[in-house]
Amino acid sequence: MLGRFRQIVAVTAMGLRAIPDRLGASLVIVIGMALVVAVTTSILSMSVGFMRSVHNTGRVDRVVVLSRDSQYEFASEISRDNVLTLADVPGIKLGRDGKPIVSAEYLTAVLVTKKGDGLDAYVSLRGVGPRSFELRPEIKLASGRMFRPATHELIVGKSAQAQFEGLEIGNQVPLPEGDWTITGTFESNGDEHESELLADSETLLSAIRANTFHSVTVMLEKPESLEQFKAAVTTNRTLAVDVTRETQFVADQSKELNTFLTLIAYVVGGIMGLGATFGALNTMYSAVSARATEIATLRAIGFSGAAVVASVLAEALVLAVLGAAIGAAAAWIAFNGNLHTIGGLVFRLAVTPELAAFGIGCAFALGFIGGLFPAIRAASLPVADALRAT
Repeated sequence: MLGRFRQIVAVTAMGLRAIPDRLGASLVIVIGMALVVAVTTSILSMSVGFMRSVHNTGRVDRVVVLSRDSQYEFASEISRDNVLTLADVPGIKLGRDGKPIVSAEYLTAVLVTKKGDGLDAYVSLRGVGPRSFELRPEIKLASGRMFRPATHELIVGKSAQAQFEGLEIGNQVPLPEGDWTITGTFESNGDEHESELLADSETLLSAIRANTFHSVTVMLEKPESLEQFKAAVTTNRTLAVDVTRETQFVADQSKELNTFLTLIAYVVGGIMGLGATFGALNTMYSAVSARATEIATLRAIGFSGAAVVASVLAEALVLAVLGAAIGAAAAWIAFNGNLHTIGGLVFRLAVTPELAAFGIGCAFALGFIGGLFPAIRAASLPVADALRAT
């Protein structure tokens, strides 16, 4: 057993030392795997970054209330009477003044221009209630000042400001009933709200000439208060609404987009991976042909077929993993932390260690497949035929 292991080590070391002699062919595997991992990782970083933004948005002690059977905020309608009724439901956290921490909100879209390509996009303008910043303590003013109620003023998220033109402090945003002035910039832990504009909901309703809200967000006394709150809401016949914990709400809203991004990554990565595997097969078959005499000689002097298989496989795996490491590093340098926009949603790409490990693992599998059949061929190469060919 020890002798066979020594044979494997000796033949593998010999094969790896010969890689520089086949530099051109070896680079085919390295570059192919680097491209597969770089592209797949960069696309998956969109999904990871998007879900990180989603995760930062939700809290377990907040609930979102929409009108019954409404899948999206824009499709929901909640009357002023319903807002007042919801504010009196037990289970809601009270502020220092003894009033419930509730925000009735209205959404509309604002046409903007992307800085990178000049294309049009729509960002969300969220009208919020006076308790909104107590409800969402993660929202902090970064510069300028807060908007004032009953005035055409708003504040803009840092991510939206970074990606779209015309959203600097002092600029005017065109809306019904005239232009609105940007008075400040806010940050919100990189969550989805950083892609939005915020204004006073009552003023926005008046400008839009609407009389119903799209949603109501509530701060619970504690996360366990959800059942108490939901029970009180569902038994109230004047309310026809659905109650969802905010973490679940944002996860449901983002599920389709995240599935799409992940699918695109796997389809593109799969196609490129197939090409890289064929490249590895061709390269390793060429390497076996180039080393035919060497392999036959080793077999003739007593080295086992297992040692030859291990040598060829090791060469393929080393080249594949090297390429994968280069690809993962390139993806991290080029994409990690960059802002990306899908529609009006802005988030940061995230090339995480888990993504890099996944890419390297895929490259290892592709390298194994690409080296396995050439390795078997090398081990089964007739010694006499190979020596006669020289």
